[in-house]
Amino acid sequence: VLSLSACVKNLSLLRFISAELTRGYFLEHNEAKYTERRERVYTCMRIPKELEKLMFFGIFLCLDAFLYIFTLLPLRVFLAMFRFITLPCYGLRDRRLLQPAQVCDILKGVILVICYFMMHYVDYSMMYHLIRGQSVIKLYIIYNMLEVADRLFSSFGQDILDALYWTATEPKERKRAHIGVIPHFFMAVLYVFLHAILIMVQATTLNVAFNSHNKSLLTIMMSNNFVEIKGSVFKKFEKNNLFQMSNSDIKERFTNYVLLLIVCLRNMEQFSWNPDHLWVLFPDVCMVVASEIAVDIVKHAFITKFNDITADVYSEYRASLAFDLVSSRQKNAYTDYSDSVSRRMGFIPLPLAVLLMRVVTSSIKVQGVLAYVCVVLFYCGLISLKVLNSIVLLGKSCQYVKEAKMEEKLFNPVPSASAGKPAGKPQSMFKSTHDENGSTSVTSQPVHQKDSLPSLLVTSSSDQFLTTPDGEEKDISQDSSELKHRSSKKDLLEIDRFTICGNRID
Repeated sequence: VLSLSACVKNLSLLRFISAELTRGYFLEHNEAKYTERRERVYTCMRIPKELEKLMFFGIFLCLDAFLYIFTLLPLRVFLAMFRFITLPCYGLRDRRLLQPAQVCDILKGVILVICYFMMHYVDYSMMYHLIRGQSVIKLYIIYNMLEVADRLFSSFGQDILDALYWTATEPKERKRAHIGVIPHFFMAVLYVFLHAILIMVQATTLNVAFNSHNKSLLTIMMSNNFVEIKGSVFKKFEKNNLFQMSNSDIKERFTNYVLLLIVCLRNMEQFSWNPDHLWVLFPDVCMVVASEIAVDIVKHAFITKFNDITADVYSEYRASLAFDLVSSRQKNAYTDYSDSVSRRMGFIPLPLAVLLMRVVTSSIKVQGVLAYVCVVLFYCGLISLKVLNSIVLLGKSCQYVKEAKMEEKLFNPVPSASAGKPAGKPQSMFKSTHDENGSTSVTSQPVHQKDSLPSLLVTSSSDQFLTTPDGEEKDISQDSSELKHRSSKKDLLEIDRFTICGNRID
């Protein structure tokens, strides 16, 4: 007490100022904290590079599925029809008239042709002037509603198409549990037609924004991307949630590129294909693309920062997308690659292809023999681009799968459900794999339900209470909590369009 009172007496203003000016501290006393902060900065600096590598790979995956509609699908439909017509000449070697893949190709081609002719009854010019007559704020609300409707259509649309494909190719010896192929076919045609009209309204709204005199509408539509940051950054994200968002961003960016192409085609047609007008549109196109890239980078950088996710996770995402491509090329593949992209990213190429065909055929007039020769050469160029893109993507995908050490998963059996019985929850059909350290891997291949079902059966809490002695209640509650925690972590290969619109997994 005496020493403390002596110190108080010795205090003075000059001594206090001197202590404030000369006092020091050592950052190494909390080395872990500052090292973590520095790593966060480095992670944020790595995000743009890693994110754009994933986006670049994903956009070319979407381009490959999109070019398939224009290039290989017509040839596959022709081969399927040729097989069907010449089948009596060769005899029926098996029970099927056509292979399941050929039936799906014919259905896609027929849907594409029917919707294309139906789109001729939609007047693009009337739609443009109707939208242009609305106020700016009303167009802004309409554009936001169209974005939400596009996601909902994409989420439900592939279900309609998958239901049609399975109904048309389901083995006939099974008991009929569907409404028939024709109702499913009309549902698919109606969906593709309505979704194509929806995308046409989006493209028309964007065209009106480009042609507005003060560019206020375009500025407001671009600012909508920055509102997306507010709705995403401050939410809790796991790895799987971020994978959903990354797939959604890839699909959104590719769709915007196609919409910009449609806007440029319509504007160039109105100005008699004057190349000078293309340079007038070029700054606005660059502004839209740059805003999309900037928003994605900022959004992902802060999401990874707030949720302590490393930049290496984007390599895992890229390996998962590459795994889809490689597995679809196997002999035991259970889906076409374009359908796999649709399920994973929510990107359905059929409505977008219908709209692009409608715009191109109405904007470009083909007259004379030379024009038809140019069309044939252009089609051959598209086929060459598709083949080259597929070869490069397949090579890079094999490289990414090998780097992620996922080769052995390619030879696991595909998931299958028992006939006449509904499939259970997705996590009950998947087996998690463990690495050398005992941690659960983020990539696992689906296994047969019979192999994994007995190990994942869990009794309810009431059954445990009735059949468990008091001494074992603690152990069972601990085991059930561990199992619940384990089942809540989904595999990257399970993430598809069903959860693409939200931030939730379950």
